[in-house]
Amino acid sequence: MELKKDFWTKKDIEEFQKYLKTFDNPAKREWSTNILQTKMLVLSIKTADIKEIIKEIGKGNYLSFLNFMVWEYYENTAVNGYLINKIKDFDTMKKYLDIYSAKADNWATCDLLKFDVKENEKKYFDLTLEYIKSSKPFVRRIGMSILFNFVSNDKFVDKIFPLLDKFQKEEHYYVNMMNAWLLCELFIKQRDKTLEYLKNNKLNKFTINKGIQKCRDSYRITPEDKELLLKYKVK
Repeated sequence: MELKKDFWTKKDIEEFQKYLKTFDNPAKREWSTNILQTKMLVLSIKTADIKEIIKEIGKGNYLSFLNFMVWEYYENTAVNGYLINKIKDFDTMKKYLDIYSAKADNWATCDLLKFDVKENEKKYFDLTLEYIKSSKPFVRRIGMSILFNFVSNDKFVDKIFPLLDKFQKEEHYYVNMMNAWLLCELFIKQRDKTLEYLKNNKLNKFTINKGIQKCRDSYRITPEDKELLLKYKVK
């Protein structure tokens, strides 16, 4: 199928869905679905094939493709997400991300997103503040994932710790896991600030213990600090 188009029509999208189905790998479908924990049908298309599809669509008017925001298969979300990553203009990107994030139902749909916050730092930080208020857990996960781009930013890093405290009563596994990853990254990049935060943190038991576990599993943290972190575990 020709994927480089100046304009996508509904008929083109219907043909694209049929084309996507030709990559179906039923033998891996159950395994992939279990890994992703998604309610969507998974075709288990190889990552290399997905990237080639995205590459070809990206050569043309990919915003025209995104206007349809097809959500039939998990692979549709992957294509949509990777194309959103290509959008440079913040306001245009947010328009599509708002639609995309509201439909997300699995961790991979969130984690394939990449955010280049340079020159738009305040807008992206404000986007985190907006998304973490969402009633949808995967929107909250996306919101917190944006903060990884601010961990080494001295202008914003001190604002991250109070945001983590807002999740004291968070019950969703995949939101807590994202926060645990973020805590680990903070310790790696901002050791002293993170240690100071841990003295009076409001993290829930799962997040702090999982974050410490990730720190102790990391090759970027010294054996001495791994032992030091044990004092902050919650029993």
